[in-house]
This record gives sequence, C-alpha cells and structure tokens, in this order.
Amino acid sequence: MVLSRKRRDRLAMQQEQRPSPQKAPKLAMCLVGVWFSSGCNLDSLLGGDGALRETASYTTTYEDTLLDLARQFKLGYVEMVAANPGTDPWLPGEGTDVVLPTVHLMPNLGDAQPDGIIVNLADMRLYYVDESSSTTRSFPIGIGRDGLNTPIGVTKIVRKKKEPSWRPTARMRREDPELPEVVPAGPDNPLGSRAMYLGWPEYLIHGTNKPWGVGRRVSSGCVRMYPEDVETLYELIKVGTKVTVVDQPVKLGWIGGELFIEAHPTQTQSDQLEASGEFEPQMSGDIVEQILAIAGTNRGRLDWGQIRQATLERRGYPIQITR
Repeated sequence: MVLSRKRRDRLAMQQEQRPSPQKAPKLAMCLVGVWFSSGCNLDSLLGGDGALRETASYTTTYEDTLLDLARQFKLGYVEMVAANPGTDPWLPGEGTDVVLPTVHLMPNLGDAQPDGIIVNLADMRLYYVDESSSTTRSFPIGIGRDGLNTPIGVTKIVRKKKEPSWRPTARMRREDPELPEVVPAGPDNPLGSRAMYLGWPEYLIHGTNKPWGVGRRVSSGCVRMYPEDVETLYELIKVGTKVTVVDQPVKLGWIGGELFIEAHPTQTQSDQLEASGEFEPQMSGDIVEQILAIAGTNRGRLDWGQIRQATLERRGYPIQITR
C-alpha cells in the first residue's frame, strides 16, 4: 500500500501523540564508525576475536512504525526506509525484523582535520567533533526541500538562543499571508526550544515542534533536530564553532584493515523514496574513481560485485568491500 505524502504526514503527526516504545535491539549496536546513541566509539568496533561487530536489528510489534523506531534509536525516517526496502514504513507488521542503521562513517573532508560541526546532506546527519573529549557524536537531521536546499560550504555558529522566537521570512509570508510577523517561544514555534544561528543569514540549526520532519527533506533550508538532540548539542557547542556542510552520498573508510563503503540515496533519490517507497538506481563513474583512489595498492582485494550491489541499493550502512 502506497500512501500519499499528505496522508503520511497526518499519520506522522498522530505518532507524536504516542509514547515512545521502550524496547531494546536484539543485537549489539556497534558496527563501524565513530559514535551513536549507545555511545560506541572507534575503540569498540571490533569483537574479542578481532572481527567487526554485527549491525543492529529489531523485531517489530503490531503497533510499531518505522517513524516510531527512527526516533527511539536516534535515526531519521528516510534512512530507516532505505535500510529496509520492501518494508511498509507505516504498517511493517508484527514480527518483522528491521535493520537499524545506527552507525556511520565520517564524511571525507580531504586534508582538513574534522572540526566542530559537520553536516552531510546526503545521509541527513550532523556530526559534532568534540576536541575536549576526543569523541564524535552523530545526530539525525531534517534538511531543506527541493528548491530551498540547505547550502553547502563552511560557516560558523554566530549566536545561540534558548526558547527562541521565530520570524517568518518575507517569502514565507508571501506564500502564507496568515503567518504572523513573530511567533513567540512555545509549542507552536517551529524552531523548538533551542536555536543556533549560522553565519549564513536566515539559516539555523534548531529544534522543532514537528519531530516527524527529522530525517526528511521538508525544511526551508534550515537544519532541524529532534527536541532532545538539539538540547544536547546546544550545551556542547560554543559561539564561533565551525560548521561544514557537505553532500556526500557515498563514504569510504578503512577499519581494521578492511575497506568499507556506506552508500546513501542522493537527495533526488530521497525524494523518490518519500513519494513511492523506492528510487531509481544509479552508479556513477565518480564512485569508481573514489574507490580506486582510497584502495591504492589494495585494488586487487576489491570485491566489485559487492561494490556494485552497495552503490545500487544504497542501504545507508557500512558494507565491507575488500576480500
């Protein structure tokens, strides 16, 4: 059953009124990456035998939706749908095993040292590099929709505000003349309880009064976070924190002597997933060049069948591509 976007949004709003389910994943939450909700880091990626830990899965009950599980496990809606193709996001059914893409490779910043906040539009996640504790945290985010894209580049946090008021832009008020000039802090404020203002005018990292929009391309260009996540990040960062925004659907990384690929839907493919639950597969030559470059003298170890499958399916979690 394919639901219209308007119908899905109505169902999503209904989900906000339901208490979050309190269940534990069946398997350990470590796979590969730097940090996620259960606090794993690079030192806890390998098991006692030196093998990489398994990805996490979860067995649904009859009342679960992928939207419920996304928020419970600090994931976004689109990444849950991408990781579980063929599963109805609104009615997965009792006893369905779903994959939880709970850990990610860091975006590639080239020769630059990861610093401050790094936003990757493709995986719709925000990474915060905490130099004081040598850890990196990852949060799901909502980003700008088609025509109102979140900008790419480097900026910084110029101001922070608790319980911010919201001033709709001139464009927003032209599109909706009923919008007031100012929306005060409170449950009707789309900025939520915290706002961090960027050096780019009119762009913010903020909370939301509509958590169902996290992990989706639905904003006017700002970066939105779950209410609980934005409060955590707000306390971690300072005015002046560097913010780097990239768009990397494919990420690569060496872990324990093996090369991994993490392929996400492009922004266009994410829109297709929203509309129909599937997307048009694609594999560009640029991906091949990236893989060959990072493989170096290990090119002979590459598993091209696995590479092709990972880049066409784009499940959004790391997959080993060396033999």
